[in-house]
Amino acid sequence: MHTVGNPLLWGSFAVVVIIMLAVDLLMQGRAGDKPPSMKQAALWSLLWVALALVFNALFWAYLLQTESRAVSDSQALAFLTGYLLEKTLAADNVFVWLMLFSYFAVPLSLQRRLLTWGILGAIGLRAVMVFAGSWLISEFQWLLYVFGAFLLFTSIKMALPGHNEQDIGNRPLVRWLYRHLRVANELHGERFFIRRNGLLFATPLLLALIMVEFSDVIFSLDSIPAIFAVTTDPFIVLTSNLFAILGLRAMYFLLANVAERFSLLKYGLAVILVFIGIKMLIVDIIHIPVAVSLAMVALTLTVTLMLNTWVKRRQRRVRQR
Repeated sequence: MHTVGNPLLWGSFAVVVIIMLAVDLLMQGRAGDKPPSMKQAALWSLLWVALALVFNALFWAYLLQTESRAVSDSQALAFLTGYLLEKTLAADNVFVWLMLFSYFAVPLSLQRRLLTWGILGAIGLRAVMVFAGSWLISEFQWLLYVFGAFLLFTSIKMALPGHNEQDIGNRPLVRWLYRHLRVANELHGERFFIRRNGLLFATPLLLALIMVEFSDVIFSLDSIPAIFAVTTDPFIVLTSNLFAILGLRAMYFLLANVAERFSLLKYGLAVILVFIGIKMLIVDIIHIPVAVSLAMVALTLTVTLMLNTWVKRRQRRVRQR
């Protein structure tokens, strides 16, 4: 399992993550139950993006000094592509969270805390999945074909009507939880459990947290194989993944009030997954450079957002007639 990561790089990344998590949690503590405003969410989103770009620049400079220009350019480009890919695919997860919080009636004041727990859990989950995936691919190269086929299947499912629109209450995991847990009928502040007549009850907040974590498991099955199409280096895969995840909570509050403006985004994501899936399936026939992958992701995202804006404007004009 080849990687450019060494103790210095891994240690530096760990320090950055710990510091930023500490700052984020400190700011959350000061804010209390008050959710961030649109402006605050935008500023935090920009901060996380800027931090990822600074890290990539330092990563490039380090490799330039210790390896070569060719290595530093290719690895930094792989990080940037993986980060953009993960950030783009993460938007789909944000919309799932919106539905979950709506179903379980989680107020904005509690959503911030719930997402913090969810993201902390996602960090551990991604680390396990990245290292496991990297090892499996290094041992069984044919798994790239499996991942490619899976991404093609996922892209088709994503583009079909009704994607992510299934009633939350009818999902198998939710039904299983209600059958096997005593669940209170209402929220009890920040508490995940309460006692009634000597019996322990789970609150809907616990079910919402479980579903948030489960949604990330499902989301990881798309995003991590997609990044393996760009690079199989566990350092680049994990760092690009985690930098995207760390900014996910700010991204959620940024998009929460404007979700309806991105109704076509799922089709753009489907196109990206088709491209990545095909790239994996033809890896031994045609080598598609990382730069092409980056351009494809950026172009698809841009075109999708432009089309979405045009459609919304057209719909407004029709309604005004």
